[in-house]
Amino acid sequence: MSSFKGRYSYSVDNKGRLALPAKLRKAVSAGAEGNFVITRGFERCLYLYPHDEWARLEKYVRGLSFLDAQQRFFGRALFEWAADLQLDSQSRITIPQELLKYAAIENEVIVLGVIDRIEIWSPAVYDEYQRNQPETYETIAERVFKPQG
Repeated sequence: MSSFKGRYSYSVDNKGRLALPAKLRKAVSAGAEGNFVITRGFERCLYLYPHDEWARLEKYVRGLSFLDAQQRFFGRALFEWAADLQLDSQSRITIPQELLKYAAIENEVIVLGVIDRIEIWSPAVYDEYQRNQPETYETIAERVFKPQG
């Protein structure tokens, strides 16, 4: 099982290649064997999953009902953008051009470790996302960590 954390500033070259930060590479479980799946994330970022973490997500999606319109839509939206990737000899992934366009990524990126996935953001999109939060980190934490009872 992978466990990612941290924020890193990196760049994508003109071929769409991104070197994964060393600390994130070390956190990838051995079961992934250098294989990843990248797809469209929420809030215009990209989600990068090690193959074993993607398999867990795929198992969950397989359990959704094809009779439910929202569940069908979600499955299509998640999988239509998904692409298999493998680290090259320089520990880089190549991000498909349509995903770079979706996320408004041109050169610089913010790479976030978020438990089971890596998020890849355009700095401008991420800054806008942060500025437009209706609540603060502290007020959200109060609700998230409020004891259930």
